[in-house]
Amino acid sequence: MAQAGKLVIISGPSGAGKSTLLGEVFRRSDLPLEWSVSATTRSPRAGEVDGCDYHFLSDEQFQRKRDAGEFLECFEVYSRGYWYGTLEAEVAPRLEAGNWVVLEIDVEGTMAVIKRYPDAVTVFVRARSPEELGQRLQARGTESAEEIERRLQVARREMQSIDFYQHIVINDDVEQATQKLCEILKQTNSEKTQTR
Repeated sequence: MAQAGKLVIISGPSGAGKSTLLGEVFRRSDLPLEWSVSATTRSPRAGEVDGCDYHFLSDEQFQRKRDAGEFLECFEVYSRGYWYGTLEAEVAPRLEAGNWVVLEIDVEGTMAVIKRYPDAVTVFVRARSPEELGQRLQARGTESAEEIERRLQVARREMQSIDFYQHIVINDDVEQATQKLCEILKQTNSEKTQTR
């Protein structure tokens, strides 16, 4: 029988560099890490692939899955009418196969998932300061000033829940942040092995 895997939840404000950091961790870690692909009702952006970047669902498809209880968590994000969620089918089979499933979700989503998976590893990724986060969002050049301000408001709200997380990674240097996250996962794996 395969050893059960581990659920790893990564949260943090938009612009904190979560995706870059996780890309490096996936490249370097020797753990059996797998992405959980989120579902969303928004349209694909240029270059995004259905089933790889997201499961792109219509409003009706999303609602049917929600009504059927197929989501571990789902929320409307940034009050723009778009829904995002984590499908149970993306998580449970991979954990049962012994893999480490990585969720990149927000604070609300984390609190919902923890109710089902209380032994998940939770990591909050943040910039050094709110000012640095604002500069990163502006440098991306993908959002209007109003959208950036909305994201910063969400970031301030999320920071109030930082103590809920087991680990905090300050991502002002990708190399150091990658090393720290790899160490967290390695330590978790060591503890998990010892308690078998």
